[in-house]
Amino acid sequence: QVQLVESGGGLVQAGGSLRLSCAASGRTFSRNVMGWFRQAPGKEREFVAGVHWGGASTLYADSVKGRFTISRDNAKNTIYLQMNSLNSEDTAIYYCAAAGTLLIPTTTSAYAYWGQGTQVTVNS
Repeated sequence: QVQLVESGGGLVQAGGSLRLSCAASGRTFSRNVMGWFRQAPGKEREFVAGVHWGGASTLYADSVKGRFTISRDNAKNTIYLQMNSLNSEDTAIYYCAAAGTLLIPTTTSAYAYWGQGTQVTVNS
């Protein structure tokens, strides 16, 4: 089993920044890849960013490239999502997820483990 606990969400003004954290525990081979997804009201959950624990590979959705940065701290078993230049379209519940895959998938079905989510609200 893998346990994921997100933190760091909140309310921010447009143009501001937030950093989300996701602390992971459990079977390491089941969480080779970590991803961030988000779900806005009335919309499907969408991929935001992903990272490999063991390497430097990262992947971003086009909508967040240049504004968001995903990183990992192996010693703390924690991944982060630094979000800059936030706008109202970034308002959503953000979820951390884990996959035991070699590549970084962008579909929700590829991720076996999910955190409880953290709300991010951007005031325009």
